[in-house]
Amino acid sequence: MHLVIFLFGVFIAAVMLPPGSCIQRVIGLYGETIEVPCNNGNNKPDDLMFTKWKYVKDDSTSGDLLVKQVQRNEANISATDGYQNRVSIDTNSSLLIAQGSLTDQRIYTCLVVSKTNLQEYPVEVNVYKKPSAPVIKNKAKELENGKLMKLGDCVVESVNPAADLIWMKNNQPLGDDGKTIIITSAVTKDPSTGLSSTSSSLQYTARKDDVKSQFTCTAKHVSGPNQVSAPEIFQIHYPTEKVSLQVVSQSPIREGDNVTLKCQGDGNPPPTSFNFNIKGQKVTVTNKDVYTLTGVTRVDSGVYKCSLLDNEEMESTQIITVSFLDVSLIPTGKVLKKLGESLVVSMEKNASTEAKVTWTKDNHKLDSLANFSQLTYADAGLYVCDVSIEGIRRSLSFELTVEGGPRILSLKKHRSNDGKNKVLTCEADGSPKPDVQWSVNGTDNEMSYVNGKATYKLTVVPSKNLTVTCHVTNKLGDDTKEISVFSLFKEETSNPEKNEYGAEQAKLIVGVVVGLFLAAALVGLIYWLYIKKSRQGSWKTGEKEMGTSEESKKLEENNHKADV
Repeated sequence: MHLVIFLFGVFIAAVMLPPGSCIQRVIGLYGETIEVPCNNGNNKPDDLMFTKWKYVKDDSTSGDLLVKQVQRNEANISATDGYQNRVSIDTNSSLLIAQGSLTDQRIYTCLVVSKTNLQEYPVEVNVYKKPSAPVIKNKAKELENGKLMKLGDCVVESVNPAADLIWMKNNQPLGDDGKTIIITSAVTKDPSTGLSSTSSSLQYTARKDDVKSQFTCTAKHVSGPNQVSAPEIFQIHYPTEKVSLQVVSQSPIREGDNVTLKCQGDGNPPPTSFNFNIKGQKVTVTNKDVYTLTGVTRVDSGVYKCSLLDNEEMESTQIITVSFLDVSLIPTGKVLKKLGESLVVSMEKNASTEAKVTWTKDNHKLDSLANFSQLTYADAGLYVCDVSIEGIRRSLSFELTVEGGPRILSLKKHRSNDGKNKVLTCEADGSPKPDVQWSVNGTDNEMSYVNGKATYKLTVVPSKNLTVTCHVTNKLGDDTKEISVFSLFKEETSNPEKNEYGAEQAKLIVGVVVGLFLAAALVGLIYWLYIKKSRQGSWKTGEKEMGTSEESKKLEENNHKADV
């Protein structure tokens, strides 16, 4: 009896008590299951009897949803309207509403009833539907420079609450200034679902630099994150204000090259037909913007122009310079000259710009070309003249050969390092290279031939004193020279170098003695003539014919010296 009275009191309280002053708010997503918490799970006192969920109807009256008894596993669904098949209770006493819709936006109350108490926990539910990416519709085919035109409509549909739309250009927001940019927005609601659709119309004044601008629309919603439409690029129409002429060719332009002239206008869409002025002659091309000059020559250098078909005063000019280089060289090829002759080298050039000239001899760079007024063997070689300007190079050459009969420059001897041999060195010049013949047998050690100078070496072991001859020949003549070589074996007992030196000294002494003897005889003859003359004078003065005793004595002494 007491239990019945208590339950009746609970029923009266559930009907009469107003919702608590602090209402929890939750957000559910459209089309998904909405979970409405009951005191965040803290709702099961020890003497709990049952948990009940109710809601506020559209007419502000209270409606029951379900009751869960503690001693029963299943809840008792008491709802008879659209909630009957969509509500259930979770283990933590939360109310679960399947397939959430906007009609579920209301206040739900959780009643926790125990033997000693009754608690109410009201919860306000809001249902959001996130926006999908907005779409730009009714797009303009093209925009005109400086003219306010409708660009398009941005639309985002079936959203709750309604989304805000923001127009962007190159990721920067556009603001309505009432003149160059006008944005008009509107929100409509679907009467069957209650979902909102937002549209935004953009009128925009385009500029030339908008040719590559990207326009997008961003939907901003409380559920976040922002959704962005696909970018759109619009054709901007504006007339041509300037034409430009380009020379499409490798630089520098050389004779024989093909040169392409390309004319362009800055309008949009760009012009496709032009007039080309080819050195005073007008050539019209349609549906293309190029004209090609084939196999140009130096006479094609000059001024070239292009212009619009309908406005020849709007033109562009380019100056074309065809590079050229002419070089002549005298002599060329093989050149044969005799030793001591002269050679005149003449190089002439004609170029479109200042040319650089470089001479090399046998691949070695020369500071300048030598003056061949008297040719030497060292002048022989391959001479190459390189003449160049930017992009063009010419190379001409001549190979100079200087010939002359052989001439022995020196013939020397010395003892080998080990002292066992004599080494003879014969140096000669001549071209072609002279051949050598020695008058004795020996070992040919070395031979070199540089700049017309040949060096020959012969190693001998002389067993007696001998005279060695070096004989050199080529097709233009020959030359011979001798040298005395003393026996190597006779010099074993003494210093061989000193013996040879002594022999040379002996020859020198004999020559000196002979010279002194001849000088003494000459002095005696002069003195005899002097005495004779003196005697003739004495006869004239009455002196004796024999002269004084002193003069006779001196004469005898001089005659004695002459005999010696």
